[in-house]
Amino acid sequence: MAAGAVELRRLQWRLEEVEQRIGVGDGAPGTRKVADELVKVQAALNNIASKRERIKILFKKIEDVIKYLDPQYIDRMAIPDTIKLQFILAEEHLIPSRAALLEQVKNLQPILDSTSIQAVPDHAAKLQRLSQIHIQQQEQRHHLTDSVKTLLEDYNKMTLLLSKQFVQWNEILTQLETAKEAKPVAE
Repeated sequence: MAAGAVELRRLQWRLEEVEQRIGVGDGAPGTRKVADELVKVQAALNNIASKRERIKILFKKIEDVIKYLDPQYIDRMAIPDTIKLQFILAEEHLIPSRAALLEQVKNLQPILDSTSIQAVPDHAAKLQRLSQIHIQQQEQRHHLTDSVKTLLEDYNKMTLLLSKQFVQWNEILTQLETAKEAKPVAE
């Protein structure tokens, strides 16, 4: 009973506060109070409801409408408690491992709350710039690799051609030396 009286006084205080904020009920004679206006509106609605059958039915179903508008109503209707219990029991063997994982997360929470992790968004711009530099360097590396490959191919071709040329010259010199040595013996 005392709790109801305290709640009534609190409600009266809130109503007086609203009246002061909107500028009515300031104690001057002839001013209307919000509560009086609400009583008049309620009486008018009851008067209208008593005259029309559809509105009577609507007023009777307001509680049902409020119940149906509750977001948890669908959850309660869609999944009965017995099904929820069966689901929990079916997953019973997984609960200890998930509890251990949850404990790990709880133990690692200070790391997630560290200033280093909290500063990650501040470093995003720097990371973006570094990523761009990295991409540019990869492109440069690709171009350098291609040019080194071309240079090595040219070097190999040049070495092959020089080797063939030296072999030819060696054969020519060998033939000339053989011809020179054969001439004096023939004389």
